[in-house]
Amino acid sequence: MNKVDVAEMIIEKKKTAGLTWEGIAESIGMSPVFTTSACLGMNSLPREKADLLVKTLALPQEAAVVLAEFPTKMFNQTIPTDPCIYRLYEIVGVYGDTIKELIQEKGGDGIMSAIDFEMYVDKIPDPKGDRIEVKMSGKFLPYKAW
Repeated sequence: MNKVDVAEMIIEKKKTAGLTWEGIAESIGMSPVFTTSACLGMNSLPREKADLLVKTLALPQEAAVVLAEFPTKMFNQTIPTDPCIYRLYEIVGVYGDTIKELIQEKGGDGIMSAIDFEMYVDKIPDPKGDRIEVKMSGKFLPYKAW
């Protein structure tokens, strides 16, 4: 059993039980973004949270071992075709250099951490049509001069 196998089991259980990522995250006391990422195989859960998730979703116990394993974070390098993912890819393509310039203008020569990182995704009502807000916050990591 590997992370892909466990992700497929979780997605199937989520679908058949009518669960939400928010509900799954709440049941183990973690954020929806991190819980979803761990369930999809891109992060690892602390063992006690993995055990709780497996119990909550009635998955085989060996799934907890997999959920707690450190992942090898690999993702497809081709341009995505899913419209939602493509738009995020497009945003980084169009605004990536702008974001980099603004980060470095405000913080100096460095990057935003994706490890010491928080992200929230919300739906915001708007009279012109509901909006999706993605808020990311990562620790600033300056490059060291030796």
